[in-house]
Amino acid sequence: MTSAFVNEEAVLRIGEVREVSGRTLSVLVDKNKNLSDLFYHGKVLKNVSVGSFIEVKKGFMSLIAKVETEKIVEEKSPVGSGSDSLRFRRYLTASLAGYIDRNGRFTGGTRELPLIGNEVFLMSEEQLHLIHSIAPAGESGLNFSRTDLEDIDITLPISGLLNSHIAIFGNTGSGKSNTLAALYQHGYEALKNLLGEGFRSRSRFLLFDFNGEYGGRSCITRDKVVYNLSTHDEEGDRIPMPAEILLEHEIISVLTDATDKTQKPFLKRVLEFKKRVESKLNPQSYFREILKRQVTETLFGCEKKKSDDLIDLFRPVLKDEDLIADIEFFYNNGGVWRTKTGVYFSNEENTHQCNMYQMAQNYEFPDDIMEELLDYMYVQLIIEYLSSRSNPEHLSPVINRMSGLKKDIRKIFNTASGGTIWAETNFVVLNLNMVNLTMKKTLPLLMAKWAYSAKKMDKVPSTLHLIIDEAHNILSNTSFRESESWKDYRLETFEEIIKEGRKFGVFVTISSQRPNDISPTIISQAHNYFIHRLINQNDLYAIEKSVSYIDRMTEESIPTLATGTCIFSGVICPMPLKLRINELSFRKKPHSHTLNFEDLML
Repeated sequence: MTSAFVNEEAVLRIGEVREVSGRTLSVLVDKNKNLSDLFYHGKVLKNVSVGSFIEVKKGFMSLIAKVETEKIVEEKSPVGSGSDSLRFRRYLTASLAGYIDRNGRFTGGTRELPLIGNEVFLMSEEQLHLIHSIAPAGESGLNFSRTDLEDIDITLPISGLLNSHIAIFGNTGSGKSNTLAALYQHGYEALKNLLGEGFRSRSRFLLFDFNGEYGGRSCITRDKVVYNLSTHDEEGDRIPMPAEILLEHEIISVLTDATDKTQKPFLKRVLEFKKRVESKLNPQSYFREILKRQVTETLFGCEKKKSDDLIDLFRPVLKDEDLIADIEFFYNNGGVWRTKTGVYFSNEENTHQCNMYQMAQNYEFPDDIMEELLDYMYVQLIIEYLSSRSNPEHLSPVINRMSGLKKDIRKIFNTASGGTIWAETNFVVLNLNMVNLTMKKTLPLLMAKWAYSAKKMDKVPSTLHLIIDEAHNILSNTSFRESESWKDYRLETFEEIIKEGRKFGVFVTISSQRPNDISPTIISQAHNYFIHRLINQNDLYAIEKSVSYIDRMTEESIPTLATGTCIFSGVICPMPLKLRINELSFRKKPHSHTLNFEDLML
């Protein structure tokens, strides 16, 4: 054994194992190793402290443990008397994190336990790099972070991280927006270099931006397309969207808060009616014939009250408030409609003389798909009311609610273009900052459902990344502003995507300052976590309950994490790491900084 090796061991040795209890061990620290720093090969090494890693040598195997606590124990010396018989010794409590095998590879988990008397050493810089090497040797990775304690560059693997569900949590101002932007800035470029020419068609990214933070020209990537949506005016961008997605039965049902027993079956009949008309050789002509028939039945043979109710239902279809300006009701002889020119509706052909019938004969389908759907809804209700199968009092509310949504849908979607959001790029940002609350909950559901369904049908191997910033807005299980049916459908949809999406190449990234508000099912299904500072006890409990990759000591450090520092843990990481995420330059940052009063000064 060379003197150099002996000297190295003497410098790095910190003590020996005195107790082993499962994965936990107690280490007695040598008396000369209580300084804060050590000099080694011309460098200053940090001495052992809480949070640092230590090496336990057991034969040819190196067991790696993480220090969790330290304490001073008063011991009585067998030599000496009086005050000389007492001395204070430093003890460390550490938890086994993994081992380095004979081939120099670090593996997380416990293979063997140390023995009493095994020597314990500080870890060299090379060993620290080894246990923090998450990305496989020789593979490119993502370099946007450093370890907080050891200040070592961390390379995160592309495979295992970007093809996984990711959760980013942290209070406002903790740095989670910077983490999200840095992750996908480096991830996008890494995948671009890896996939080459096939990148744009093989990987797609859809980011739901609730606060308008990621629309900056250089944020994440310059290759993105940003849709600045608005329900407040007509100036916002419009998303190209196939009409059939908007006209899906379940979507319409929950949007209109349709009742299960009456209104949902009615909506299903409406869509079947629409499909039947569109299957005809001349749908326009076929629909006109139906309209004319209903006009005739309304004006010929109906009692006055029912006839008035039906005429009210015709008004939004025929777009005329003065439908009956040219006719009046004549009460003699049991009552009958007649024109003001004196033509009594004594047979069905007489009704052809009135304005209402002529308007039905000249009916044109609206250009707007929601207006068209509303026409189908009104006509279906007219048909069912005439046959006494339905009561307008029960079905009119669902039509009125749909009518209230049509303007917002018109401002958001473009169903006439026949285009796709992926026409110009593979990274799309939907800015929802100027969208009302109803559409903020509705739009991500519609888009995610559409993108997920399309991806499942795609036979070409590819990935779809759904990135949801401020995810508590749509993944909350505690909202009181919506019906239970809508909330259940929304959560079930996203839970299905996060549970089943991996098989189809669909990966979800959620970012939120309120993990307690998010469905525990969704949190627990994530594979990798970036956890920034969280203070609220309910949020901390949600993390404890749903995330199985974090030990007790790491969990206790979450409320005191500095801005930009996070706990990284997950399936690609053998143990939790405390990382500092590199701060992006001002041009590349999300627009989420806190306003200073100095900025208001002229």
